[in-house]
Amino acid sequence: MTYPYLTELLKSIFVDVAEAEFRLDTKPPTDSRISVMTGVHRKDVSRLRTELRETSDGMPDVVSLGAQLVALWLGTPRYLDNDGNPLPLPRFASEGGEQSFETLVASVNSDIRSRVVLDEWLRLGVAHLDDSSHVCLNTSAFVPSAGFDEKAFYLGHNLHDHAAAATRNLLGLQPPFLERSVQYDALSLESIAQLSAQTREAGMKALLDINQSALELERQDAQRQVARQRMTFGVYFYTEPAESVDIGAAPTTPQP
Repeated sequence: MTYPYLTELLKSIFVDVAEAEFRLDTKPPTDSRISVMTGVHRKDVSRLRTELRETSDGMPDVVSLGAQLVALWLGTPRYLDNDGNPLPLPRFASEGGEQSFETLVASVNSDIRSRVVLDEWLRLGVAHLDDSSHVCLNTSAFVPSAGFDEKAFYLGHNLHDHAAAATRNLLGLQPPFLERSVQYDALSLESIAQLSAQTREAGMKALLDINQSALELERQDAQRQVARQRMTFGVYFYTEPAESVDIGAAPTTPQP
């Protein structure tokens, strides 16, 4: 990622948060006010506000459709085994009926052929075909192993929402968002490997539980005439060599 790309991304986050969180009497702030608050040049503020309105969330089509399909696959009982794991799905409805990849795709977008989606998923590394030519998920979320645009979208989306949550908490706005972490700096590589596996398992369980709840709540809310909101819940794990080792150092658990 280049420095200009990161700079543009951060400018967009500053402008978006300033417009959403710093309104006067429910009125959107002017370009000049946002410029004063953020330090982003007024011409850039005007351009970025226009781009944010035009692109909505800026989600590539393949990401939007893929995320919906994976969420549905992981949140619908007929697509899961007894342990809650995603089942391999027959490619066509003629083979698996309601429990097929073709039916799954049609339930989200009937205008797109399932073969087109499958070819793209195979390219991105999201899915593979087993010996029976059934479609199998490679991951428990739509995280392409190939495809720069798709990965760049998730980088921008997750960085934006994490920074926005942290900024809101820093400013003391209520209610605060969940934003916590556990930190240690005197661990061996073996311990890091163990913790990495544990956080992956615990994190994915939390994500899958929230996904199933959100899927059901979204179905219920579709019948209600209420204002809509979006949400993001994420987890991450990071490690690198410690600059200094302090044996027995106490853990740090930041509060929101």
